[in-house]
Amino acid sequence: MLIGTILQGKGSRVATVRPDATVTELLAMLADNNIGAVVVSEDGSSITGIVSERDVVRRLHDRGAEVLNAPVSSIMTTEVRTCPPTANVDDLRQAMTTHRIRHVPVVADGRMVGIVSIGDVVKSSIEILETEKASLVDYLHR
Repeated sequence: MLIGTILQGKGSRVATVRPDATVTELLAMLADNNIGAVVVSEDGSSITGIVSERDVVRRLHDRGAEVLNAPVSSIMTTEVRTCPPTANVDDLRQAMTTHRIRHVPVVADGRMVGIVSIGDVVKSSIEILETEKASLVDYLHR
């Protein structure tokens, strides 16, 4: 299965936040959208960084409550791993596990076309296994 297939099912909407937004504004966005990470972008299609709930928790621990008024750019991850829609789900799952990455923006022709989480990738893998199991059970019962 390809990553593009996952995006067909979940949609291509990607929550983004500007680098100069405050961490408090970021937290509101995460809560309002019930998501765990947001792509940091100046224009909504380019990728400047990515920031997650974990980034906020770690910086709160390091710096205290003052981080809530800091810009998102001060806590974001700047080295963002991306993948194309043509990437194989199994390959991405392995890379996400190896590098301990939970969210990967999907990029095609230089622009962001979606985002997948480790949950999306695992869910698709389970669906494939369930389909294969059903086929094998059906074959055995013929």
